[in-house]
Amino acid sequence: MNNNKDLIEGILDLKHQKNAIILAHYYQIDEIQDLADFIGDSLALSQKAKTVDSPLIVFCGVHFMAETAKILNPGKKVIVPDLEAGCSLADSCPPDRFKDFLLGYQGYTVITYINSTARIKAMSDIICTSGNAVHIVESLPKDEKIIFAPDKNLGGYINRLTGRNMVLWDGVCQVHDLLNAEAVLKLRMLHPDALLVAHPECNNAVLETADYIGSTHGMIKFVAQSHGKKFIIASETGIVYQMKKIAPEKEFLVASNSETCSCNDCPYMKMNTLEKLYKCLLTETPEVFVEEDLIVKARRPIDRMLEISRKAGLI
Repeated sequence: MNNNKDLIEGILDLKHQKNAIILAHYYQIDEIQDLADFIGDSLALSQKAKTVDSPLIVFCGVHFMAETAKILNPGKKVIVPDLEAGCSLADSCPPDRFKDFLLGYQGYTVITYINSTARIKAMSDIICTSGNAVHIVESLPKDEKIIFAPDKNLGGYINRLTGRNMVLWDGVCQVHDLLNAEAVLKLRMLHPDALLVAHPECNNAVLETADYIGSTHGMIKFVAQSHGKKFIIASETGIVYQMKKIAPEKEFLVASNSETCSCNDCPYMKMNTLEKLYKCLLTETPEVFVEEDLIVKARRPIDRMLEISRKAGLI
């Protein structure tokens, strides 16, 4: 395979031969987004993973997402372009430390963000995504004692929005947390006609200046429906590709701490390439494995999330 055109043709041929389905997150490179059978954020991908008919799932995202697909499809083969594509947020919550942490909060309901490993999910009562987190929390009684992990920025945002006092695990997404309010405000001053759209994984100083705060899917929907013509995006750069496709007449500026900084690119998401995707389909490796007992334990809180989301009309 000498060029992208050959790789794309090879990927499509292999996908057809093997009856495979390609699932991709919005943060993937443009070419992989175009090749995907389904593209979405964590909630949409977790829902889609549960209804996949294909015997072979190719997950273009990061490791915890592929684990979730395997948990929901234990009888199917789940492969990824790069097994080392992890997540700084998931890594910020080591299972052993989290287990010890929970010992100090007996009787608390554990709500865990989907950006976590299977072992962390297995220690949880309910999983949530940025798209349904508020609904998940509000589905519980006001006096419920809650631990929220691992993203303290998302948890803090929900606390402020709902008036809750959830105990927060001290974890962050490096890509979103690195954005600082000073850089964002400077960009707003240069473009006073632009609306600031932010992901709730950003720190509070950035969120306080935002015109809209929401999940990846929510951000895309907002810019498509808004009467605004220019937007500052406080999130990972991959999201802009879909925004430009859905609203080509609008202008998008990616918030960054400096003009030379590529800190808005998730290094893990960008580990997946066309060449790796081709080799992954060709060899059906690397494969994602999750132990059977862990699948059972981790699936319960995921199913509970999907049930609550369904009742709330989110899916």
